[in-house]
Amino acid sequence: MSEKNNIAIVADWIIGGGAERVVEQLHKMYPEAPIYTSYCTNEWRSKLNGQVRTGWLQYWPFGALRKYIGTLRIFYFRFLNLKQYDTVISCTGNGEAKFVRVKKPAQHICYCFTPTHFYWRHYQTYLDNPGFGIFNPLAKLGLKILVTPLRKLDYRAAQKPNKFIAISSHIQSDIRKFYNRDSVIIHPPVDIERFKDIDNSPTKRTGFITIGRQTPYKKTDLIIKAFNQLNFPLKVIGRGPEHQKLKALAGKSVIVLDDVSDEHVTKLLASSKAFIFAAEEDFGIAPVEALAAGTPVLAYKAGGALDFVKEGVNGAFFAKQTTEDIENAVKNFNFSQIDEEKVISSANKFSADNFKLKITDFIEK
Repeated sequence: MSEKNNIAIVADWIIGGGAERVVEQLHKMYPEAPIYTSYCTNEWRSKLNGQVRTGWLQYWPFGALRKYIGTLRIFYFRFLNLKQYDTVISCTGNGEAKFVRVKKPAQHICYCFTPTHFYWRHYQTYLDNPGFGIFNPLAKLGLKILVTPLRKLDYRAAQKPNKFIAISSHIQSDIRKFYNRDSVIIHPPVDIERFKDIDNSPTKRTGFITIGRQTPYKKTDLIIKAFNQLNFPLKVIGRGPEHQKLKALAGKSVIVLDDVSDEHVTKLLASSKAFIFAAEEDFGIAPVEALAAGTPVLAYKAGGALDFVKEGVNGAFFAKQTTEDIENAVKNFNFSQIDEEKVISSANKFSADNFKLKITDFIEK
């Protein structure tokens, strides 16, 4: 891309997670590009070398309200001044970064993690349990009242980008279904390099592991119930609104860990027999990290897992999100047939370098 081409990156929010890794890689590719967002932690401002631009949603009282009132975020992104940029890359999932407007002939490329969960695919799940604790009744009422007009606004905003990029074949299908837009698939970057020099000898593997944000649709409760029944060792890593519930649910063979460093997570992944993945997820950074550590993945046969689990090569599928299906998958999986080198190599196509090559090629074209 020509150096004269002014680029801006826009993100829903920057607080830590898979979406932030995409923003970080884009920043490494285009270090001079400003990064506009609704909210950013100080840690991530430092990681992104002071290139983050925030506004009134960062500050009190809007900073406290932005999580609960999506219309504030819509308003914020819609009126961002991006007229000076030739290319705008919006990185968006459950937020509103795609609402930004560009001045023609500028190009708006939307890197889409998912059509907004609580408007579309996972609407009923969020309605059953919004995840706001004592404010759940208020959240449910607000979602019921506002979902129809918000869906219309969200659909309308999705018609504005010139091009869509989907993070998986699952999300490509959802973009077509909910937004009536075509897209290309470029998987998000996974830090597979951190697993290159670790000791992941199969003889040292014990127990099982699952990692992820602890919300209802992740189905971590089903995994814990299955391992309570099996009485097999399981480590559960993550935080979220269901954390205390999951700790209370865990039996003698299950350990729910609170705060775990990245270094410790790396060691745990490399020393586990298998990673259990029960969600219908948009993609799945953590299970791909497990593959990079040579750890096979037992996954629910849906969503992003279809892009990285190969039956009998680097893991296996179970057909239903039930305790029984998870139990059977664990009991019936033949670990002796898994070639660890093939498991590791299956993660290579999700590397940061591969992501950079594909994004560069897409934007150049």
